[in-house]
Amino acid sequence: MVALLAIAAALVAPQVYAFGSGGEGTVKVVEVSGIIDSDTSQQFEDELREARHNDSVEAVVLEVDSGGGQPASSERMYTAVERTTEEMPVTAYVDSMGASGAYYAMAPADRIYVSPSSSVGSVGVTGPAPTPTGPSAGQSGPDKGSLHPEDDRAGTELIQETFIDSVMEQRGDKISLDREEVAHARTYYGVEAVDNGYADRIGTLDDAIHHAADSAGLDSYNLEFNRSESSDVGILGLETTAEGDATIETSDDSSINPYQPQLIAPDVWHHEVAPQLPDSAVAVESGGEQP
Repeated sequence: MVALLAIAAALVAPQVYAFGSGGEGTVKVVEVSGIIDSDTSQQFEDELREARHNDSVEAVVLEVDSGGGQPASSERMYTAVERTTEEMPVTAYVDSMGASGAYYAMAPADRIYVSPSSSVGSVGVTGPAPTPTGPSAGQSGPDKGSLHPEDDRAGTELIQETFIDSVMEQRGDKISLDREEVAHARTYYGVEAVDNGYADRIGTLDDAIHHAADSAGLDSYNLEFNRSESSDVGILGLETTAEGDATIETSDDSSINPYQPQLIAPDVWHHEVAPQLPDSAVAVESGGEQP
């Protein structure tokens, strides 16, 4: 049983790989993968905080492969990146997807590298159509028990406007599209994202690492990778068999609430989140114009 617990801990905990020795400083690569939730943002914040307080870390690279997730968690990650850029160079690299909440999180990076066929952007909010609930739904006045679709819609619009404001603040001088076009929440291929300013360069993770090191003035450097393997095995739970032996099982439980608006790319929403909703629920996207 002790051995099983050790295996479970090893799978869930971030894996730290250090390369090189004797360099002038360290470039830390921090992973952003899977659906963004409170656990994701907490781990991400901890890793960037450690980088800021570690005198040997001179630059950070964000290795992004995510379609977004919870608005509050994405905002926390955005703030952590913005704070880190004030102390050291931060470069982002998108492998397959850097969309919606994941794009929000990396927007403050000094430079964004993308692979040619990656999916980038989706500056919008996805969620189920708002519906009134409760016997007094839709009523006005002092009845605090009532809920109205307009209240949900106003909340969704506020989230989207905050998202757009942040993107325009960070990349408005680079994005060739006007605010209205950004609000359409389209997802672009990497080559398109470089063309319209959502990203800066076509490149690889190595290119992003080299740029981060060069920006920090490092001719030689060490590399530190912080990666979690939990996304490959799901959420682990330990249960006991009839014989009393501990077993490891995976869980498909998600902390994403399908009844709330999310900063999540529409294709990820339809494949990962929407199946949790009843068949009668209709998904809507604020902006939401897709190629």
